[in-house]
Amino acid sequence: MKKKKVIAAGHICLDITPVFPNTGAEHLEDVLSPGKLVEVKEADVHTGGSVANTGLAMKLLGADVMLMGKIGRDAFGDMVLNILKKYDAESGMLFSDDLSTSYSVVVAVPGIDRIFLHNPGANNAFRADDIPEDLPEDVALFHFGYPPIMKAMYENDGAELVKLMRRMKEAGIATSMDMAAVDAASEAGRADWEKILGRALPYVDFFVPSVEELCFMLDRERFDGWQRRAGGEDITKFLDVDADVAPLAEKCMKLGAKVVLIKCGAPGIYYRTADERVICQIGGNLIAEPEKWADLEGFEKSYVPERIASGTGAGDTSIAAFLMAVLEGCPPDECLRLSTATGASCVAAYDALSGLKPFEELREKIGQGWKKQIFR
Repeated sequence: MKKKKVIAAGHICLDITPVFPNTGAEHLEDVLSPGKLVEVKEADVHTGGSVANTGLAMKLLGADVMLMGKIGRDAFGDMVLNILKKYDAESGMLFSDDLSTSYSVVVAVPGIDRIFLHNPGANNAFRADDIPEDLPEDVALFHFGYPPIMKAMYENDGAELVKLMRRMKEAGIATSMDMAAVDAASEAGRADWEKILGRALPYVDFFVPSVEELCFMLDRERFDGWQRRAGGEDITKFLDVDADVAPLAEKCMKLGAKVVLIKCGAPGIYYRTADERVICQIGGNLIAEPEKWADLEGFEKSYVPERIASGTGAGDTSIAAFLMAVLEGCPPDECLRLSTATGASCVAAYDALSGLKPFEELREKIGQGWKKQIFR
């Protein structure tokens, strides 16, 4: 059977992750404090960002994927290209002569939520016109990731983002969009994200943000309350699905999304879908039986991982698995199971891709009674 083509576009960077020993620390200040020398192990260096994490994951899971991200002509850019060449995935990359390649230093202390030191670099110059007009006719899905850390995509109330997503929808292609954490003190933190999403989501079929990102953008007062409640710990440990997550999904549906998946960290994924009439508008001929996708709502708990090395990229790969399952025509419940199973597999590695498992292996493990996470 011929593979359906996918374009994974948007943010790409080089991730540099120092490996910390597992000391059992519960708070970051127990490990990092001013003037302290912290001995770490070797650094894990790999590609990061939605293009690499989600795009390469879909490719490894069997999709025909073209990656389209923008990098600089510098040493980090060469490193990104060399990594992509290992997967035969570098041909669609774009170059900036003026900006450097984006990078992140990922502080991933075992047992503590990650901190990212991030330079957006050439991602800031990514525009709708960077995607060529002469796309292959058989592209079924366009996935775009991380507009909150791509300046051209959020300035002017998201005009470039809207232009890009509308163009893909008008071409009859299914669209999906992932978000990223926003630095409150940055220009992106001051953007009117409810307005931006209100303009963009009518052209998005699958909207797949994390709960923290989404709440920051749509309900800053609620988000601030979450932070106070968590007291520096992982916010997702303290969320109530009905009181905290469901209202955000309701807002997204009103803004125009068709299928909403809200990643809630280790606990799992909240999902909400539109009615059958709206589901029928999803492009790419992806949904053969729209009645099975209509009017769904619930929470898919994650599986217990074999070990936890780092959560870096696990959300991206869980979305890659979900989208891949949709491409294969799986029913919604199986798409969600494969998504959460992939996320649980990937936290066992320091990078986003090393923990990936083939769907058949995941199905077998699930069938053998793979335990779900238990949260209050």
